[in-house]
Amino acid sequence: MSLDVIILAAGAGTRMRSALPKVLHGVGAKPMLEHVVDTARQLNARHIQVVYGHGGVAVRTVLAHLDVMWTEQGQQLGTGHAVAAALGVSPLAPLNPGLPPVNAHDTVLVLYGDVPLIGAETLQRVISAAQDNSLGLLTVVLDNPRGYGRILRDAHNNVTRIVEEKDATDEQRQVREINTGILAASSEKLQKWLAVLDNNNAQGEYYLTDIIAMAVRDGVKVVPVEPDSITETLGVNNRMQLAEAERYYQRTQAERLMLQGATLRDPARIDVRGEVSVGTDITVDVNVIFEGKVVLGNGVRVGANTVIRNTIIGDHAEILENCVIEDAVIGRHSRIGPFARIRPETVLADNVHIGNFVEIKKTRVDQGSKINHLSYVGDATVGRNVNIGAGTITCNYDGANKYQTVIGDNVFVGSDSQLVAPVTIGEGATIGAGSTITRNAPPGELTLSRTPQQSKAGWKRPAKKKDSGISSG
Repeated sequence: MSLDVIILAAGAGTRMRSALPKVLHGVGAKPMLEHVVDTARQLNARHIQVVYGHGGVAVRTVLAHLDVMWTEQGQQLGTGHAVAAALGVSPLAPLNPGLPPVNAHDTVLVLYGDVPLIGAETLQRVISAAQDNSLGLLTVVLDNPRGYGRILRDAHNNVTRIVEEKDATDEQRQVREINTGILAASSEKLQKWLAVLDNNNAQGEYYLTDIIAMAVRDGVKVVPVEPDSITETLGVNNRMQLAEAERYYQRTQAERLMLQGATLRDPARIDVRGEVSVGTDITVDVNVIFEGKVVLGNGVRVGANTVIRNTIIGDHAEILENCVIEDAVIGRHSRIGPFARIRPETVLADNVHIGNFVEIKKTRVDQGSKINHLSYVGDATVGRNVNIGAGTITCNYDGANKYQTVIGDNVFVGSDSQLVAPVTIGEGATIGAGSTITRNAPPGELTLSRTPQQSKAGWKRPAKKKDSGISSG
């Protein structure tokens, strides 16, 4: 028996007040729909099919990298109509020869592209509930169920049907158990029920929820399943709910990091917008943002107000406050910051120090080297045990092309120096402070370029003229 997953993502999302299709709004910087697809992949589904409609071109373009099948719902006529489009059920939807073949005994799981926090373990229970001629239905009890379809039960506590709020009586609206929309059933039964849906309701739509009463009528047991957490079922329809989903997601990420060995100074003030792998004894201060794929080795310390993106940081490295590091590799026992910027294609070896207000770009720095103050080093190779003084600049761009600076081992570069690329500083060389180096500096020698120092006897500093007290007005 195989599993097919259908994800409904065709809604207009008018309450988002946005030109961007609702399912492309991000949680943890990843589109909501992509979260749902990633979770569905954990279920080992044979096919994952996305039903799209509103903003379809944008949805397919942004998420073209997803390995899913796409089905367009030309008219948005309700959830039942959307599932019928995915299964090619006539007369609700035209037959689509591009749809995957469906075995009568396959299980179909229906998900939603605007419910990004749903968990794989919860869904696995819904799938299991759909076995043995049953229908699995994810429900949840809310203190305030307003706006949701209500689960109706008989005197024996069996689910009998779902009533949408607009069609519910005042008594039915008092029910607090609501329908999440997520369900699983055999494809054969689902197709049978969808084929006879009607839109005789307050909204004139084909409700997927109507199949619950059909299942009960046909003797199919409806098995309700509760999620691991109510937050898993949070649907996003406006910006406030999007922010709420973001906070829940971030809290989950923070808990995961702490369980893996990271100390977070304040779990409410960390944002994970990608994938973070951590070793043991990590310490992360407040207002830190991780983006893309980040790896933190054992004993790494990250200071407050720091952004780290697509970076590997070696064991026991220390990132001080207010740094921005992207697409880089930081070696073991290195120290970065405060207020340092490490730009893409930078590789720092072990025991490297990059200090305050230093910017490094597309540069390799070997072991034990230090660039501690107010310097820019770009398009360069820096050897071992090099000391680069404050205010040093590698002049790598002539307005049209970029050139390399090569600095050998054990070089000392004095403060306020400009190294005009292409240029090589030989091993063990010393560059005098205030020099502009335009030619290769030989190994082991002092190289400097300065104008002769002059002192002018009798020179007076200009004095400010005294106010005459006469108004020009």
